Amino acid sequence: MSKKKKKTPSNIIAVNKKSGYEFTFLEDIEAGLSLLGWEVKSLRQGKVQFNESYVFIRNHQAELIGTHITPLLSASTHVDTVPMRPRKLLLHKKEIARLIGATERKGLTIVPRKLYWKNGKIKLLISLAKGKNVHDKRQTEKARDWNRDKQRLLKENR
Repeated sequence: MSKKKKKTPSNIIAVNKKSGYEFTFLEDIEAGLSLLGWEVKSLRQGKVQFNESYVFIRNHQAELIGTHITPLLSASTHVDTVPMRPRKLLLHKKEIARLIGATERKGLTIVPRKLYWKNGKIKLLISLAKGKNVHDKRQTEKARDWNRDKQRLLKENR
């Protein structure tokens, strides 16, 4: 019996699965990313890790911090490849103002969730999120286990 690996859609580059366990998502926002050429080439090959990344707003500019994009071996030698540099998020002024208000007044966090292709451009799905307590995490785990058992029972009864 061979295990089939779940196939991700071709437009998804990376998903932050850990964030779903740590946070409750309230609102999703799609943002563009300002990248260099070598970073785009590296993302095409899926060489990105952003499980520990976060969004920081400074001087009315949103930045993605903590994302590691591995440089390709074929990257140009005259280009300085910094894998962990802060990357600017492309958002409208109203969206940035709303994010600032939510983080300062309501105490919410901005969490990057998914990196994907859309119409030939790289987009980042960010969410306004509220941190979960320990009992909330346990509830999420129980629900996940129950859904897995339920699917297993349904599969056996066929």
